[in-house]
Amino acid sequence: MNELSQLGRAAFQPGHTADIADALVAASGLRIEIDRRRGRGAGLNPSGRFEPMERVAFDDGWTSLDDMPPFRTEVQVERPRTVITRNESPDIPFDRSINPYRGCEHGCIYCFARPTHSYMGLSAGLDFEAKLFAKPDAPKLLERELAKPGYKPRTIAIGTNTDPYQPIERERRIMRQILEVLNKANHPVAIVTKSALVTRDIDILSEMAGKGLAKVALSVTTLDRKLARTMEPRASTPAKRLEAVKMLSEAGIPTAVMMAPIIPALNDHEIERVLDSAKAAGAGEASYVLLRLPLEVSPLFRDWLLQNYPDRYRHVMSLVRSMRGGKDYDAEFGKRMKGAGPYAWQISRRFEMATKRLGLGRRSIQLRDDLFVPPNGSGVQLSLL
Repeated sequence: MNELSQLGRAAFQPGHTADIADALVAASGLRIEIDRRRGRGAGLNPSGRFEPMERVAFDDGWTSLDDMPPFRTEVQVERPRTVITRNESPDIPFDRSINPYRGCEHGCIYCFARPTHSYMGLSAGLDFEAKLFAKPDAPKLLERELAKPGYKPRTIAIGTNTDPYQPIERERRIMRQILEVLNKANHPVAIVTKSALVTRDIDILSEMAGKGLAKVALSVTTLDRKLARTMEPRASTPAKRLEAVKMLSEAGIPTAVMMAPIIPALNDHEIERVLDSAKAAGAGEASYVLLRLPLEVSPLFRDWLLQNYPDRYRHVMSLVRSMRGGKDYDAEFGKRMKGAGPYAWQISRRFEMATKRLGLGRRSIQLRDDLFVPPNGSGVQLSLL
């Protein structure tokens, strides 16, 4: 393994330092040419952390880097055995979720789900945005799991990892089929998305909301269209997301706005403006998550920051570390979402004061689970008696 590869691998390990990351960014061959990644969020595509070797493209005199093809979206079919994922995290308000897709074309540079692509032998960088996995069997699997004897309904969260309304949903329509199954079974669902495509399913969601079974949260990180385009290149514009909030709320669907993530010295000055706009659009709830930089996300984000906001790089990262115990990230339950220290407290207090002024509750909308009707049990073994 050459020196450049060793440098790259060191920067993508837990406990890496800012100096290593800065050197990584400056190293030739690691950053993908802009023409190959136009419209994408990440600038790097390092090998997954479980891979035995780090592969770096370079001009060997035979094939020019200029001749390499651009990153195009590829979708593979995934056939899981189950579709409902369980968790016992004490700082998450749900115990089950569904992910219709693996990977996300929105390309949000800060996405904490990026490291999951390493389990597929792929990169958390550009691969996460371009090499996607769809689960077309998800609706049937869901129906089968809901029909199992002893299943106890509780709100299913969708969109907490990768966005169920990312661009390929227009064609695949897996999310819509999932909603049809949940609606038929009177099962509660909470959705998080950055896409105005959610308004396509207002017919189903409004019917479910009428029974107290559905609510939707739009993630609005900034009102600055330029920042949004750079930071989350293929997600709906901030204006479109707020328009979706208005359409959903007018259809009688409980709607929230999440400012996720809040990034110090980059979008934290917009907290009050985002909340004012959310209230004007009809949102009834609001919440936030502080920037999270686990595993490969940290060097990817720092590379992006150096490319797009080099004058703020040291200030942003200094504030991030001041809220994470001197590290890029602290995964401790109770701290990973909100951080700790004076600056984190200041953000929390500002958000609290703004939501109180605007009358925006936090998780004030409770969904019903007493209307559940198990599906007919297609694919479930029948009892002998």
